[in-house]
Amino acid sequence: MSEAADLRRIWLCADDYGISPGVNRAIRDLIERGRLNATSVMTVGPAIARSEVEALQASVKQSPRCAIGLHVTLSAPFRPLTMHFRPLDGDMFMPFPKLLRAGVLRRLDREFFRNEVKAQLAAFAEAFGRLPDFVDGHQHVQLYPQVRDGFVDAVVEGAPNAWVRQGGRGLPLRQRLASPKALVLDVLSTQFRRRAGSAGLSFNPGFAGAYDFTRATDFDALMRHFLEGLPDGGLVMCHPGFADEVLAGLDPMTDVREREHAYLSGEAFARLLADSRVTLE
Repeated sequence: MSEAADLRRIWLCADDYGISPGVNRAIRDLIERGRLNATSVMTVGPAIARSEVEALQASVKQSPRCAIGLHVTLSAPFRPLTMHFRPLDGDMFMPFPKLLRAGVLRRLDREFFRNEVKAQLAAFAEAFGRLPDFVDGHQHVQLYPQVRDGFVDAVVEGAPNAWVRQGGRGLPLRQRLASPKALVLDVLSTQFRRRAGSAGLSFNPGFAGAYDFTRATDFDALMRHFLEGLPDGGLVMCHPGFADEVLAGLDPMTDVREREHAYLSGEAFARLLADSRVTLE
């Protein structure tokens, strides 16, 4: 067996391109360094002007294996593209805990979500001149009950060749219980995989990247943990960025994004990939 055949190829996906200029710059920097091979774009974000789209396309030309996806956004503090979208909190989407609870209680209408996801797909196609390579969701909204039905319907209709992100891990139960946040994603992803699979959509076979963003953490140890047991074709979610005023007004994840960028751009991450027999190419 050749050395290359012994490598695991994974997706390392930076979420939230379009949320702020600083996040955009950090993501492009990592793409150009070969430290990312996927990013997902918020078409409802404030930093998705033509210049930001063109800059991302230029970065990807230097790393042609890098995929660009749509980061479907259905939670506050962002606003829908479609008229008459419901439910809303003022003129914004609902905060994600309320949205998840409403889905669990079966209080949502899938058609509102289907139409909004289709509108965001259309906005992506208009901006990039093509459909996305994959589709995922901000704050994992694509996994929520009822929301996932509208999400899957829209992707099947609007981008049937795109793969979609599931957030489940293929780990023994004892290991999965160690991370409550990731365990919730495991549970939600079980139904999402069934729904996506029955609709003929493909999805990543494994997932990692969920952790408590509010606590200081050793990102090298965390990434090592993410890579352990991740199958070939699995996906690690990340959120690198440079903090700026736009980001601070929208998202509490500021300093942690800078720490992620510093790690992913450094030599420790390159060594970890080599030691773990993992490639992004």
